Amino acid sequence: MSTARRQDARPAGFDFTLHMRRLCEDMTDRLPELRHIDLSRVAISFSQARNNTRHGVFASLTPMRFADGRTHTVRRGRKWGVQRLQAASGREMLYILNFCLPRFLDLPFGEKLTTVVHELWHISPQFNGDVRRYEGRCYAHSASGDHDEQASRLTRKWLAMDPPGSLYDFLHRNFRQLYELHGGIHGRRIPSPKLFPLD
Repeated sequence: MSTARRQDARPAGFDFTLHMRRLCEDMTDRLPELRHIDLSRVAISFSQARNNTRHGVFASLTPMRFADGRTHTVRRGRKWGVQRLQAASGREMLYILNFCLPRFLDLPFGEKLTTVVHELWHISPQFNGDVRRYEGRCYAHSASGDHDEQASRLTRKWLAMDPPGSLYDFLHRNFRQLYELHGGIHGRRIPSPKLFPLD
């Protein structure tokens, strides 16, 4: 197949997940606090919001392991595992970073960046497929608000490093503006992994 035909086969419009990956790669390269993240084992996806309201989930990080990186958990006396996700290379993914559109793109610019860092900061410092855990019942988000404060601080730190504007210029536009500018928005869509009984 010729190069021209391969290019014609690509979906028309803006590849959202490709641009989000490039942005995340720069953040994890520049910020020492995020260098434990191996993005080759983080799948980046988007999902369609059921409505256009500003309230709801903007992004989420799905861990593909349980506490301490275990491949199973026990609930109500039963042992459970989770569906595995592999890249085309066969390498297993440890996390799914998902953005909810159009809701995420309709946030103010600064909130978009902070949301990205917020989700990356959820990744365990051990990078073992589990989330960063805090003490207390609210183990995924610290009850004191430290998680949000850290995400805001790291976002400011990253911007102060003067990263190329080409990495994040698209975030200055909302969903409709980006859609109209490029004639569409596309990218990778990954269903939420399901739990299954092991016994």
